[in-house]
Amino acid sequence: MPAGRVVFLVRVPLDRADAFLDAYEQVRHDVAAGVPGHVRDQLCRSTTDPEQWLITSEWEHLDAFVAWEASPDHVALVQPLRACFTDARSLRFEVLAETGRAVAPTGAALTAGSGQP
Repeated sequence: MPAGRVVFLVRVPLDRADAFLDAYEQVRHDVAAGVPGHVRDQLCRSTTDPEQWLITSEWEHLDAFVAWEASPDHVALVQPLRACFTDARSLRFEVLAETGRAVAPTGAALTAGSGQP
């Protein structure tokens, strides 16, 4: 099953930004500490609209996110976060292709001709 990406596009009024960031930190910490299937997430703020935020969440597969989202723990944990939104949109995607920079494992030989061992 392909990896999954969940995207939240939310609006947070400026006067709720601190509460939003505090609530996000709690959610981020709790999810990273032990929600099965969670890989990583990112929080982004628009450079042109300070009330527009983007949260991306990467999962081993979308079924893991769906299971967590349906749990009573999820509902209670995200309630303070959702209380800060004036608008929210959620999208789910399966990752079908990905690019990235390969990183050599520690101690691995570098490519020939690099002058390094």
